[in-house]
Amino acid sequence: MTRPKISIIGAGAVGATTAHWIASKELGDVVLLDLVEGWPQGKALDLLESSPIEGFNVDVKGTNNYEDTKNSDVVVITAGIPRKPGMSRDDLISTNTKIVSDVSKNVAKHSPNAIIIVVTNPLDAMVYVAAKATGFQKNRILGMAGVLDSSRFRTFVAKELDVSVEDVQSMVLGGHGDTMVPLPRYSTVNGIPITELISAEKISAISERTRNGGGEIVNLLKTGSTSFAPGSAITEMIETILKDKKRILPCAAYCGSEYGVNGYFVGVPVKLGRNGVEEVIELKLNEEEKESFRKSVEHVKNLAAVAEKFL
Repeated sequence: MTRPKISIIGAGAVGATTAHWIASKELGDVVLLDLVEGWPQGKALDLLESSPIEGFNVDVKGTNNYEDTKNSDVVVITAGIPRKPGMSRDDLISTNTKIVSDVSKNVAKHSPNAIIIVVTNPLDAMVYVAAKATGFQKNRILGMAGVLDSSRFRTFVAKELDVSVEDVQSMVLGGHGDTMVPLPRYSTVNGIPITELISAEKISAISERTRNGGGEIVNLLKTGSTSFAPGSAITEMIETILKDKKRILPCAAYCGSEYGVNGYFVGVPVKLGRNGVEEVIELKLNEEEKESFRKSVEHVKNLAAVAEKFL
């Protein structure tokens, strides 16, 4: 049986960490591509040489040539310039629009049947750019954001209550940035709503820390960006797709009439399976949640309009 093929475009911290998680879970053979000669080859060889110790049996290859990514089942786009202290995700838009557009065209050429997961920031706008550049069906283009944001929210809730993170579930909607919308009403600890366990004031503080989760780490690192949690979130999405698990996960997905979005990619809960986004799940939001989501969607639309100028 042929193993699935997973290509990661961009061998920086997020790309290399994602390759690590994928290989350790034996989800498929990994191709790590980067423009810098020797960089992806070195990363891939280093990871491959850990396989006898860790006991995973998949191939890991580094390359500078898109031909080596041919016929990938899933392609992850992490290529782009990362955030630095003081920068918002939105500050990256001009440079990363050009990078993601070029990458996406190469992916479409070599892997026309792939499912694409976009990670490059500003994420929601970059998913929009990838969709434009590839012309793929909308269900085969999605962005990694909600899984990461929800994981951060879950982490902070578990810390606050001193309980296992395994028992905490949460949902974060909207754009991947300062306007994201954590939903405490849809967040639970083993089925118990966190609104029954944590004060409104502390929930508000946890929500705000979640919105600033990436920036908090960037400011601490000074010269780097997040990698472990994003890589893990991407890997969870890939596993769900390749194993056709049909899990309900928050992802940046195309919304037509859903939530009144009318044609943009934004963070919503979706059923994720072998065909990519198989269904957008519409939650019943109260008026406050609707207004927060509306503002987040407007921000995404504005970013997409700016990105259009650089295509």
